[in-house]
Amino acid sequence: MNTSTGTMMRLTDSGQKLADPADDVRGRRVVDSDGHEIGRVDELLIDAGQRKVRVLRVVHGGLFGVGATPLFIPVEAVERVTDDEVGIAHSRVRIAEAPAYDPELADRDEYFTDLYGYYGYLPYWMPGYVPPARRFFR
Repeated sequence: MNTSTGTMMRLTDSGQKLADPADDVRGRRVVDSDGHEIGRVDELLIDAGQRKVRVLRVVHGGLFGVGATPLFIPVEAVERVTDDEVGIAHSRVRIAEAPAYDPELADRDEYFTDLYGYYGYLPYWMPGYVPPARRFFR
């Protein structure tokens, strides 16, 4: 049983490209289930072993990116993608209250386990995980 996230890394740092360039949502606005803007997709986190996008890093706040706060949202929460935006299946309040990421964390596995649990999704590394039926990030 694999109970570890393995190596999660930024797509930018991986040297890889998405098979379908339309799946590269970096720079697109992120909106909640009510259409309120949350921020912009800053980066895509992939699991290096399976080379699949697993988490969106969304930045919000700050001025011209300075002081912006990152939010991490599992791709399972994506309900739609257009040319301009990514729609998330949760309210902005729910997203804002998600576990905060600390880059100094010693146990990133625990953080991502908590993050998936907070949103109500089984983590992709756990037995019984079923990938999203939508075509996004498959």
